[in-house]
Amino acid sequence: MGILATAGTNIQERETVSTKSTRKPEARGTAGGSRTQTGGKARKAKPKSSDLLAVKSKSPAAASRPVAGEGGPAPLYVAVVGHVDHGKSTLVGHLLHQVGALPEGRREAVEAMCSKRGMPFEWAFVTDAFQAERDQGITIDVSHIRFTTDQRDYVLVDAPGHREFLKNMISGAAQGDAALLVIDAEEGVREQSRRHGYLVHLLGIRQVAVAINKMDLTGYEPERFAEIELEYRAYLESIGIRPAFVIPVSAREGENLAARSRKMSWYNGPSVLEALERMRSMAPLRDLALRMPVQDVYRFDDRRIISGRIESGRLRVGDRLLFSPSNKTAEIKSIEAWNVGEPIFAAHAGQSVGFTLEEQIFVERGELVSHEEHPPVETNVFRGRLFWLGKNALVAGSQYTLKLGTLQTPVTVERIERVIDTGDLTTTETDALERDAVGEVILRSRAMLALDPHDVNPRTGRFVLVDGYDLVGGGIVDMQGYPDQRPLLSIKSTNIRAVEHSVSDSMRGARNGHQGGVLWFTGLSGAGKSTLAIELEQRLFAKGYQVYVLDGDNIRRGLNANLGFSPEDRAENIRRVGEVAALFAEAGMIVISSFISPYRSDRERARAAAGERFHEIFVHADLEECERRDPKGLYKKARAGEIAEFTGVSAPYEPPETADLVIDTGSMPVEDSVRALVDYVEHEFELIQH
Repeated sequence: MGILATAGTNIQERETVSTKSTRKPEARGTAGGSRTQTGGKARKAKPKSSDLLAVKSKSPAAASRPVAGEGGPAPLYVAVVGHVDHGKSTLVGHLLHQVGALPEGRREAVEAMCSKRGMPFEWAFVTDAFQAERDQGITIDVSHIRFTTDQRDYVLVDAPGHREFLKNMISGAAQGDAALLVIDAEEGVREQSRRHGYLVHLLGIRQVAVAINKMDLTGYEPERFAEIELEYRAYLESIGIRPAFVIPVSAREGENLAARSRKMSWYNGPSVLEALERMRSMAPLRDLALRMPVQDVYRFDDRRIISGRIESGRLRVGDRLLFSPSNKTAEIKSIEAWNVGEPIFAAHAGQSVGFTLEEQIFVERGELVSHEEHPPVETNVFRGRLFWLGKNALVAGSQYTLKLGTLQTPVTVERIERVIDTGDLTTTETDALERDAVGEVILRSRAMLALDPHDVNPRTGRFVLVDGYDLVGGGIVDMQGYPDQRPLLSIKSTNIRAVEHSVSDSMRGARNGHQGGVLWFTGLSGAGKSTLAIELEQRLFAKGYQVYVLDGDNIRRGLNANLGFSPEDRAENIRRVGEVAALFAEAGMIVISSFISPYRSDRERARAAAGERFHEIFVHADLEECERRDPKGLYKKARAGEIAEFTGVSAPYEPPETADLVIDTGSMPVEDSVRALVDYVEHEFELIQH
């Protein structure tokens, strides 16, 4: 399902029930036009008389993908997207007719309907089944149209183009392996055309063809086609989409749909059907890592049956499973099913299953099942590439309910990184994301989340935001710049016991003349952390304090020499330093920890390690000032692309929300800053007079 439908929204989708083709495709398919056969023959199969096009599905799940590999290769899902009145439904309806995929009597029914209304035959009515759609001439809901040719099975997802139905459009288009973008040759590229192109990019669809429709209204002029192709191709390539084909068509007249058109002999490319035949189906979901959101846990006689739908991968009896984010593990004892003659020993993506475990552990709805060796990411913060649908603007600090698989949990919008104008692709820094806008936002939850980046697993990399009972946004997960926190939470050591010291804190305080503590300096590179730390160490030592500086560069020469600067390595770097600093403090010393430590979650872990001894000090200077100083020349290298993942430039910095002390080095001289630090230490760590 799509971004929106996956998370259990109330958006209605329609599944169009089509059949295998019953006749060969036509080159031209107007209501009374002549027919010529093409080489793209469709398989023959007699349709059932009860088959109907464009019937509502009872639920979004009714339109879910069939399991890849069941009865042949996975079908190609093609999202057909375009501006209202640009002819999507006409193209789909006429193409179905040309490949012989219309149910028996459907064309005649549409002819009778059009005749009764005193209007020309309209191919769009083949798929626009709602009365409102026929009355207004627009597609409101999503249709899933299935048909088969000799080459493969297809599902055309006819998505609404009107701005008022963008929720439905996103829900439908998100299911596509490929997209067919439809442009009106007379009207040309519209704002909504650009928005749809960007949404296709946002949804991660990389196989794209463009149909420039209504060429008959331009006299099949190659100049008009070339003009629109140049404009739209340039736009798509600017957002990272390289369209495989740009095809001139006349959906109403049936030109260049199933077969190449004689009226556009100047065009040497494929027809729409031929273009689709050259595209690839999505990799089978069963070949991805196992992911199954827990739907519920049922008590049945003496069994506790864990149930859910397998979104990707496969499982077998005897597999060792990991439940995230609780990180509990257990082995599958049995796979349960109703009314089956033989025991079931395996299941795979697309199947809803229940299973029991060899050992009884507490598992609840919302947890994500995986194999131990291929776990999902664990984090409490991520970047969301978000399409905003709410009536009220999204602003930093707002709270919503995140729906991720079967999980529902509160999240806070930490900040809006940028808003993207889908028309000219300019980005702006703003405090609000307005309706129908696209942006990148940072979302943070109190609870740990189990998820995947969308490019790793699209099934567990999509989410929606809900405000009360209203769906207000949908997006995909992007972990760029943020670490997987799972390694930081895992405890691998076993059979260990903490050593009880016989020297108490008070005894150490009496010997040292003060209690121990951690002064954790955090801030951007160039803010002045090391300068202040070294000067503070000297001043405190002169006053009689037992004090030592842990500096980032020094630590990376030894203890953390094996770590790089990826988000995961940075997090591990701070985890180790936090534990070492806590030991220093426990030993009764004051340790000054001078690290950028960009992630708030890492600093919270350092606080947890040291407990009440931890003091967070925000050494603040804005990015412009830090770049102006640039004492090590690192910003210059980062801007030149010589340093990847550089904090403040290409990687995030999360400033403290409630620091114990803020030193603004952008406005305070070094001497004043050091004096403020000394005063703070003398107040918090009073020297004991011997």
